[in-house]
Amino acid sequence: MNKIDILSAAEQYVRELLSGEGSGHDWWHILRVWNNAKLIARHESVDAFTVELAALLHDIGDHKFHDGDEEIGPRMAQEWMQRHAVPEEIILHVCSIIKDLSYKGAGTSSAMATLEGQVVQDADRLDAIGAIGIARTFAYGGHKNREIYNPDIAPVMHNSFDAYKSNTAPTLNHFYEKLLLLKDRMHTQTAKELAAQRHQYMEQFLEQFYDEWNGKR
Repeated sequence: MNKIDILSAAEQYVRELLSGEGSGHDWWHILRVWNNAKLIARHESVDAFTVELAALLHDIGDHKFHDGDEEIGPRMAQEWMQRHAVPEEIILHVCSIIKDLSYKGAGTSSAMATLEGQVVQDADRLDAIGAIGIARTFAYGGHKNREIYNPDIAPVMHNSFDAYKSNTAPTLNHFYEKLLLLKDRMHTQTAKELAAQRHQYMEQFLEQFYDEWNGKR
């Protein structure tokens, strides 16, 4: 198994598959998560190949775009890795990471069984917050034809993944239902430090947003 060749092939595959996607789950999201994962992995005792491969393949079959199918992502990743002769133990590990990666609601847990999984989950969550996270949130809200904000619709702390997946609330609610909660759900020290800065930026954005909404600025 040539790890460099496999990662190069994965990069090409995902780039071709997701380029031009407009909801914030495009190739550039993958690239940022990949870079985040490599940064975090340098400070952790992990198998870097597993981390990088999972980061590259983590969104090739997102349930949000496949009628809520939670198995399509791991299945697509498994099929791709088998075609490229990735060892079975790595295939199982990567698929497990992809399966458990998604945020499942404020009242639910998204436990990761391995440190490699925690690194990839942190890397993905970092791209959901801060300036880029704000941009992606509104891109996805527009993609789903949601209101930007409706003061008559309060955020909901979902207690199940099904409730979270079926949510159709205005985009601003997503900050309270997910984004502002991610800082305290990071696993690694590197991600915690980066998340603190990005979290502060989101709080400043929300303050400015409400001031403009209420005609104070």
